Amino acid sequence: MTDVTNDSTRRLVSKKQTLDDAYAAPANFLEIDVVNPITHGVGNKRYTDYEVRMRTNLPVFKVKESSVRRRYSDFEWLRNELERDSKIVVPPLPGKALKLQLPFRGDDGIYEEEFIEDRRKGLEVFVNKVAGHPLAQNEKCLHMFIQEPVIDKNYVPGKIRNT
Repeated sequence: MTDVTNDSTRRLVSKKQTLDDAYAAPANFLEIDVVNPITHGVGNKRYTDYEVRMRTNLPVFKVKESSVRRRYSDFEWLRNELERDSKIVVPPLPGKALKLQLPFRGDDGIYEEEFIEDRRKGLEVFVNKVAGHPLAQNEKCLHMFIQEPVIDKNYVPGKIRNT
């Protein structure tokens, strides 16, 4: 029997990866961290916000590094905007923890360090899933959420155009 190699079924010859390739900057990256939770105010006027830091080299983002502060309600706003205006399945946010908001608790409820840290991790997972989606990366609401110091809730929804 003769060994006939058919060009259409021959395996591709892969190039060996060098150390320079392995440790070079990634071709495209988007890193978003939710860090530094701070609780403000007293009594029923208390709230916690989080620093949302972004670094990227993706061309769709005009700003390559940003840092903004966001409350849980801002994450809810982003989720609602994406659900309404985009064609992606938007992941859930970490829960509201209604039981922790009941009065006459013997602890700080939603202002306990452990709860804030769990929520911070959940918000970081949420925003990375959303921002990692190619269709979501073109939504104005995502760009505003990640890069603008103040969210303009009266913005006109739409897509970001690369120019």
